[in-house]
Amino acid sequence: MQAILTINGGSSSIKFALYAAVKPLMRGLYGTVDRIGLSGTNLTFHDANGKPQASRKLIAADHKSAANSLLDWLETQPAFASVKAVGHRVVHGMKHTEPEMVTPELLAELHRISPYDPDHLPREIELIEAFRQRHPKLPQLACFDTAFHQTMPRVAKLLPIPRRFDAKGIQRYGFHGLSYAYLMEELARLGDPAATKGRVILAHLGNGASLAAVRDGKSIDTSMGFTPTAGLVMSTRSGDLDPGLAPYLARTEKMTTSQFYTMVNHESGLLGVSETSSDMRDLLAQEAGDVRAAEAVALFCYQAKKWIGSFAAALGGLDAMVFAGGIGENCPAIRARICEGLGFLGIELNEARNTGNEAVISTDASRPRVRVIRTDEELMIARSTLRSCPQ
Repeated sequence: MQAILTINGGSSSIKFALYAAVKPLMRGLYGTVDRIGLSGTNLTFHDANGKPQASRKLIAADHKSAANSLLDWLETQPAFASVKAVGHRVVHGMKHTEPEMVTPELLAELHRISPYDPDHLPREIELIEAFRQRHPKLPQLACFDTAFHQTMPRVAKLLPIPRRFDAKGIQRYGFHGLSYAYLMEELARLGDPAATKGRVILAHLGNGASLAAVRDGKSIDTSMGFTPTAGLVMSTRSGDLDPGLAPYLARTEKMTTSQFYTMVNHESGLLGVSETSSDMRDLLAQEAGDVRAAEAVALFCYQAKKWIGSFAAALGGLDAMVFAGGIGENCPAIRARICEGLGFLGIELNEARNTGNEAVISTDASRPRVRVIRTDEELMIARSTLRSCPQ
């Protein structure tokens, strides 16, 4: 039976999964290479039944060596011989609206736009090129995280800076699109009419966090912008900042552009405010005795609540809301704090349902139905690859 291999490259990890190319897709072997570029790089994997298998230590100084180490191992697995195509998550796709087969021309374009997202694109390109070098005849598909948001109206894309920069592609793009596309497909599968004819707010809350406003199945706005650093407070990313902060810190702290970039992407957010952890679970455990942890949690929830209010205004109301991502799926306390005070939108949570992480956490009387859906970017990549690759 033919298979689809999905590759989801992060800043220091690679998630992979094999899917039997049937409908519905069936996941087989899957796993993660983590701590790339650090000591203790590991390959951990599970079999088709979800049973953990023995982990393997790898030497991987960068994504290219990690990809080659992963390929060395995959090529020893019997299922790899049946792979008909590889689907990659590509964070930035500029104005691409659909998944595309990887060609020399597309690779050249990705190299050209890599400065738009220097934390992700160069690593994703390395992954694609590693597979291309080892298996040049194997079709590869690029699935763009930005594609979901290409339906945003012009006013939601514009940045209020001199127009000449807009001509160079400097505008709001939005991210987490693969997750949002999956959530909307799930909403439709569950029979919620808001998926196709309604007003929906999607909250992907994880290490990276963003929200999206969707009307009649199409994105009309999202909290991330030109880069994934924008919008909501995240684990180590700042989210939106006063642009005057950069020149101020350059004058007073002699901070360089590179140092500012590192600060807002890797030293800020929950970690920066708490000074202890970027992990929401740690902060919830510490907040009773540590005001810094308490303020980090409060800031995260406050900003999420503000984005929900602004998106409800942009949508002209709200019919459904979905929580997803590591925090959104697993932190009832955070969901409750975000929804507290949103009764004016008709939102009313059922405490027992929320605490139990049930699929629907709103009361029966709540006007917008509030759901928890476990997102699955890998499955979305596999679906896109199966639809798009040559038969």
